Amino acid sequence: PSRVYLCSSVTALDFMITLELTSKEREDSALSATTLDCAEKAIREDGFVVLRDVVSHEHLDALWDKMLEDIATILALPEPPHQFVYGNVQQDPPPLPPYIFQDVIENPWVNQISRRVLGEGAYNHAYSGNTNIPGSQLQPVHVDNGDLWPGMTSPQPAQHLVVNIPLKDVTEENGSIELWPGSHLLMSNVQGEDIKVDPDTLAARKETVPPIRGNTERGSVLIRDMRAWHRGTPNETDDPRFMIALVHSAFFMRHTRQPAFSQDACAALAEMNPLTDFRSTDDLTHYLTRHKSYDYPTQGII
Repeated sequence: PSRVYLCSSVTALDFMITLELTSKEREDSALSATTLDCAEKAIREDGFVVLRDVVSHEHLDALWDKMLEDIATILALPEPPHQFVYGNVQQDPPPLPPYIFQDVIENPWVNQISRRVLGEGAYNHAYSGNTNIPGSQLQPVHVDNGDLWPGMTSPQPAQHLVVNIPLKDVTEENGSIELWPGSHLLMSNVQGEDIKVDPDTLAARKETVPPIRGNTERGSVLIRDMRAWHRGTPNETDDPRFMIALVHSAFFMRHTRQPAFSQDACAALAEMNPLTDFRSTDDLTHYLTRHKSYDYPTQGII
């Protein structure tokens, strides 16, 4: 279940904490100290938090229309980029005007949380997403990244945060993400070099802290520690479920990737006090063809 959370009493792993901004926070485009503390605590303890209604529905609708057109092109490729199993397709949003929106790519409230959790100098190095198409299969439980230093005996602070932005309401019917609260604090939570969680470890954790579903409303944003266990679930509706993904990283992590945007888009981004470490490109088709199908180990992931 999900609920709007009162920042005066952050506890619990049995639901997903959702933060409602005040009118002043919206007017100032900045979170209060109380809300920021609440968001940081939720990410550090649970592994994720939701900001409610912080992205324009008009912007999301424009992206929906374009990404619906683009997914048809992607699925017609000789090898569509399915993630682990059929139906969870990696899809980039269009990296060109008129689809460049500050509240999507450089959301001020999201960026403030990332800077608090990851430190000043945090940066974004991904602009992609997951599209859960009708008839999709259940993914294995996995992490997007492991701990920075192996062999430690106490939990480490976050180095990466994933920012998930749904284009419409996300429900259990259309394949909301499965999240495992507190799993980012477990050590050695992957098997060897594989990012899939070991079945025995998974079964033991389920007995004490079972997973929840990341149901989110249109306009809301899910921020999660990249180490948190999760998986895509089947989409039982007739429409695709689009989920944009950014990856914010701590300043000390090496810059190995730069999302590419059109020159006009780069000019717009430069005016947004960006976290994104972007680059320009003349190839505006790359975002439709650059991904491949995968079921890969930890090495080489974003």
